[in-house]
Amino acid sequence: MTINRSLLFLVFKYTVYVLLTMNVYWFYLEESAAAVLQFSDGVEANRFIEAYSATIDTAAWVVLLLLFELETYVLDERHFTRSVALSLHGLRAACYALIVYAFFGYIANLNFHYAISVLEDVTDACALLPDAWLWAVTLDEYAEITVANCSSLAAGGSLYQFDEMQAVVDQAGLTDIRRLAWVDVINAAVWLLVVMVLEIDVRLQERDRLQGLALRASTGAKFVLYSILLLAAVYWGVKGDFVDFWDAFLWLVAFVFIELNIFEWRQEELQAPSS
Repeated sequence: MTINRSLLFLVFKYTVYVLLTMNVYWFYLEESAAAVLQFSDGVEANRFIEAYSATIDTAAWVVLLLLFELETYVLDERHFTRSVALSLHGLRAACYALIVYAFFGYIANLNFHYAISVLEDVTDACALLPDAWLWAVTLDEYAEITVANCSSLAAGGSLYQFDEMQAVVDQAGLTDIRRLAWVDVINAAVWLLVVMVLEIDVRLQERDRLQGLALRASTGAKFVLYSILLLAAVYWGVKGDFVDFWDAFLWLVAFVFIELNIFEWRQEELQAPSS
């Protein structure tokens, strides 16, 4: 039995794309659970992006990924009619708008975790009972403080309350949460730079100008940017944030496929004159 390596490669590639699409749902579940607690009176329209930044961001990136796949692999040049090109550019512009919108959501979420106040004369979570309080386990994850768990929550020292909700955390937990929020912001910003470089690559390749200094600059920039994204994925993995780690890993794999698409496209263009 002969195994078609090209077919296996395509199956693997599109399996990754499907898994990334599924991540939209997982992020929605995670952020919905946090939003119920963080926005007890309901999510206002102007704060929707703060509550669902990862869901919106991931959904927009999935559509953008598929657009890159269409343009760099699926569609031949003969398919790029004016109407097709305008449709692709319009969808891409909408995706970029949502991605930038989500980026500001990550910044708003970061700011939320800096809006805190110290609970005076309270160093023990058990002292907060019998009132209804939450403990910030990690970024966007909370647990109810109960008699059974209160003694194990704080490691001593001051407790900090988030200004907009009845939730507390100790210094160590607050530091971890803020670092994770910063990684979200940095990761989103770096992905914006990655897609900017890819857009330049695609436009240059369309004009057969992705070579020489332009190619070297693109390669160097993407090496730095992808390295930062890999470090973010490793950080999430070390911190035990499996959903973010898995999502970051899949996105890196997915964009390796896009890079391969562009490479093959460039090779075909280079070989075209001699064929």
